[in-house]
Amino acid sequence: MDIVYAIWLRNVTRYVRSKSRILGSLGMPLFFMLVLGFGLNSVVQIPDTGEGYFGFIIPGIIAMSVLFTSVFSGIQIIWDKQFGFLKETLVAPVSRLEIMLGQTFGGASTAFIQGVIILVLSLVLGMNVAGMTGFAVAFGFMVLIGILFTAFGIAIASRMEDMHGFQLIMNFVIFPIFGLSGALFPINSLPEWIRPLTLLDPLTYGVEGIRYGLSGTAQIHPLVCFAALAGCAVLMTMIGAKLFEKISV
Repeated sequence: MDIVYAIWLRNVTRYVRSKSRILGSLGMPLFFMLVLGFGLNSVVQIPDTGEGYFGFIIPGIIAMSVLFTSVFSGIQIIWDKQFGFLKETLVAPVSRLEIMLGQTFGGASTAFIQGVIILVLSLVLGMNVAGMTGFAVAFGFMVLIGILFTAFGIAIASRMEDMHGFQLIMNFVIFPIFGLSGALFPINSLPEWIRPLTLLDPLTYGVEGIRYGLSGTAQIHPLVCFAALAGCAVLMTMIGAKLFEKISV
């Protein structure tokens, strides 16, 4: 497990040292919190909960931050491939599974840190949390989202050579994933024909799990959210590991 730890530490260290990357990743979440959250808070009430719109979208914004950070951490694979680091790693006497797990846990950790920063900012801006134990629940779902979508990003990056192409494909994929997750609207109010698409979106279960932890309410039972999200994370990690084993440099 030394190689897993070494690669994990490399990714986390690179992230912590890149202040511009951290600050740049705060732009879109802050936009949603300040413009949508406060702008619509006084005119939008969520049915059956009585909470304002600001409190409702915070879990979705946290999930969005984790989603974007974890998916785009997969670009590290292409970067390492182009600059020769990946080749040096692959010829080392370690399994490719360990390398992939190190990359996955590293990307998930940086995404988790990004989500925690957004959570802290939301508390500063006035969000109310149901209870202290809810933080542990929210943190658990944030970790699962990070693992799932970091593995997804690695799986896509393993089959690509161009960083710009990777970014275009990821933007094409992750915006529908985010849009259908119920991050910005209650899924129970959706038309019947689109609700099945929402339930097929794994991020939906992450958003509802975080929402349950922070507000104590959710439109999907938290155990169902945990089982669905954990199952998707395990499955995607296996797929990512399989594709990473076939990578060529």
